[in-house]
Amino acid sequence: MKFIALLPLVLLSTAIAGLAADAPPARRPQTRSPEVSTDRHVTFGLQAPKAAEVSVSGQWAGGRTAMTRDTNGIWTATVGPIEPGVYEYSFQVDGLSMIDPGNPAIKPMREPRTSILHLPGRPPLLYDFQDVPHGVVHQHTYFSKSLGRPRELVVYTPPGYDQHPRTRYPTLYLQHGSGDNQATWVAHGKAHWILDNLIAQGRAKPMVLVMADGHAVAPGDTSPGAPKNLAAFETDLLENVMPFVEKNYRVKTDAANRAIVGLSMGGEQSLRIGLTHPALFAWVGGFSSAAPSAEAFGTTFDAPGAVNQKLKLLWVGCGRDDFLLKRNEEFIDLLKAKGIHYEWNLSAGTHSWPVWRLYLTEFAPKLFQ
Repeated sequence: MKFIALLPLVLLSTAIAGLAADAPPARRPQTRSPEVSTDRHVTFGLQAPKAAEVSVSGQWAGGRTAMTRDTNGIWTATVGPIEPGVYEYSFQVDGLSMIDPGNPAIKPMREPRTSILHLPGRPPLLYDFQDVPHGVVHQHTYFSKSLGRPRELVVYTPPGYDQHPRTRYPTLYLQHGSGDNQATWVAHGKAHWILDNLIAQGRAKPMVLVMADGHAVAPGDTSPGAPKNLAAFETDLLENVMPFVEKNYRVKTDAANRAIVGLSMGGEQSLRIGLTHPALFAWVGGFSSAAPSAEAFGTTFDAPGAVNQKLKLLWVGCGRDDFLLKRNEEFIDLLKAKGIHYEWNLSAGTHSWPVWRLYLTEFAPKLFQ
């Protein structure tokens, strides 16, 4: 009888031991990163107890900073003070570049590898969130008939769009670079806040922004019959994206109310598509573009008078320390030789987002005036 009485206790003890064995290991305390002080010093942290060498690299002055490890295996470094702005940064762990796992703000990329540090200005900068009326950012999936697959699209509508159902708006098609995607101009470029602030200040017309995925063909796709990316994107934009936008949004559909601009790869796309389709786009621009050669335009520039009559603005900008400066200068020389009107902005800066945000603040106010 004693054996029978003890049996339930034995079974209960065994069950508890089994549950303990199956329980997940205790979670390590999360490392807060980044932590920003009132004087704009920023502390970065990473828990990597088995790492031998860790550093943090960002676009701020000073670049790369070595991190030190404490007895709990947490690596930290304090940088600054850092000037207000929006910066990309990453950790290097024993030679591996990675995002900051403590920071949910990640730059949208084809191969995500950088986190975002945003330090607002005082007073706020044009790409900071301000207490003004705000537009709405919409995310869409559409089916590309020309590519035979679903694609992603981001559309911004300006403040008041839903309150004025009879109003139609001009459209700016805004393209990203080769490392990024359709979400980058909003998440990292802050294009929606730039437009909100410019519109609130009366410096820009209310407009719809369309940000399409510029990677129509997977990078490195050399399969037989695979189209070249620029040609495939052009077809997708003209035959799928624009009809989708004009069906689902109240936008004006004449060239005088359409603009196209992009950065780097997107700049090449915008210059080539915009200038070879004057019936569709009267406002064209390129930011630090992979500027096309003369062959890309065919006979477009053979009648400069007609081009200048239809084109309301051709705006080209590039930084003095940008690796694509020579290509942009050659493009400007081509325009000069052909007698095409343009605006050229040779600015300070490299091939980087701090330059392109400023370009958008300069380009957008010129549109649809």
